Amino acid sequence: MSINLRTVYAFAREMYPKVSKETIQYGTAGFRGKAELLDSVMFRMGVLATLRSRFREGSVIGVMITASHNPEPDNGVKLIDPKGEMLEPSWEKIATDLVNVSDQDLEQHVAKIIKDNEIDITSSSYVYVGMDNRYHSPRLLKAVADGVIALKGNVREFGIVTTPMMHFFVVAANTKEAYGKPTEEGYYDKLISAFEKLRNGQLENGNYRNRLIFDGANGVGARKMLQFNKRMNKSLNVTVINQGVGPGKINEECGADHVKVQQRPPVGMPIVEPYTRCVSVDGDADRVVYFFTDETGQFRLLDGDRIATLVAGYLMDLIQSCQLDLRLGLVQTAYANGASTDYIVNELKVPVSCVPTGVKHLHHKALEYDIGIYFEANGHGTIVFSDSSKAAISEAAKTNPKAQTLLLVIDLINETVGDAISDMLLVETILNQKGWDVKDWISSYDDLPNQQLKIQVKDRNVIQTTDAERVCVKPEGLQDEINQVVANYKRGRAFVRPSGTEDVVRVYAEASTREDVLQLAYEVGRLVQKLAGGVGPELVNPSNNAHL
Repeated sequence: MSINLRTVYAFAREMYPKVSKETIQYGTAGFRGKAELLDSVMFRMGVLATLRSRFREGSVIGVMITASHNPEPDNGVKLIDPKGEMLEPSWEKIATDLVNVSDQDLEQHVAKIIKDNEIDITSSSYVYVGMDNRYHSPRLLKAVADGVIALKGNVREFGIVTTPMMHFFVVAANTKEAYGKPTEEGYYDKLISAFEKLRNGQLENGNYRNRLIFDGANGVGARKMLQFNKRMNKSLNVTVINQGVGPGKINEECGADHVKVQQRPPVGMPIVEPYTRCVSVDGDADRVVYFFTDETGQFRLLDGDRIATLVAGYLMDLIQSCQLDLRLGLVQTAYANGASTDYIVNELKVPVSCVPTGVKHLHHKALEYDIGIYFEANGHGTIVFSDSSKAAISEAAKTNPKAQTLLLVIDLINETVGDAISDMLLVETILNQKGWDVKDWISSYDDLPNQQLKIQVKDRNVIQTTDAERVCVKPEGLQDEINQVVANYKRGRAFVRPSGTEDVVRVYAEASTREDVLQLAYEVGRLVQKLAGGVGPELVNPSNNAHL
């Protein structure tokens, strides 16, 4: 098979010319931006995915076109490596360089990638491509496919799918279907089969009621939940709102990010009884949060921290019942509510690790345990099981029903990435088996009031942190000042960290009362303004009881 790299240049010049001179960076979420600026990016990512597949000796590489929880005019793209993990960090730089090179230099740059990585350009390559339901996604998918075709790779288009489904397809293909069939039906079958076996015909139990309101964020998750409904034989009674039909836009006043940040229900909510379980996913269905309103109409959120504690307690009970010697651990970031950490360590007796913000840090740390659980507060998370833990559980399952339950949980979980629908089905399983409603769930511990601020600074790089972003080492003296302020508040905690994307410093604070946390956040924010080159208006003191 002969490949002429002039084809890549010709495609780019004629069909996908680079229209933006701004440098864009491949980050945790891949590339994101306004959809009209992304055609050349998509084409080049098709080229890169083809090269990556050849570099990985013909393994399937995934490409997902989505902007997740971003507004509808945005889009984005990320690559999925053979085991369903995010793109290897060294190739993130290759991706960034490839996307930013001029059309004129593209052919030469692709040749350099091939040479530097010793890629056999004549070998086979396989790329799977999927997209969310934004109106510009089909155009961008064609650009990716053309990038694959330009290098004579094999492309398989999956159409509209969730991000977790794409990860599932890639792993299923690369494990020769040991993980499941790399089709939409294969995905539904695996999850529904495990869920219904765990349900075992018991639709209600104790305080648990078989009714759920599902906010699909007008995204692809709504479409796929409707497909689950058709196949689930009423084993879970789900009402899907914000389905993506009509005038509603993706993530606009709905979805997991809106519900968590705004602390209020999404638009389109039907009138329901107090304590009805409600769930919100984001635009590409890799985040999930629960919520409800009580009898006074007050909104209550059950976020990723709550899901993590529910799952950790459930798995710990199962492991102890099986008498298995397995290390279970939970991974959090500094943004996890301090009350959740106290509950996990002191009540559940589950070890906790704290890592810097970002899914790749959480996932990497979780792999160090036999069974690793991680959930960001935003609702993105999963459980990973080591090969040795799976072998031990399989052996125990020959005689122990609780181990058989654990095996079904492994099938229900999408280990590759946070999967809103899979995670939701696990939460429903646990609540059902415990006989819990949302009132039981939320009463396991009380969240500490918390507050976040964004402080504008001249240069965010003046802030440097250590200890999983919990301690500020530069500018010198800032952490000492923060410590002195925090010491004045009962159950006080605060940290500062630079934003990854803009010249702001993020402040997080928590304390025992709402009044205290507002004051603590203000005082730490003022310290940042004074000692880290703050710009913009001075923060307003929320009270006259300042400790400064």
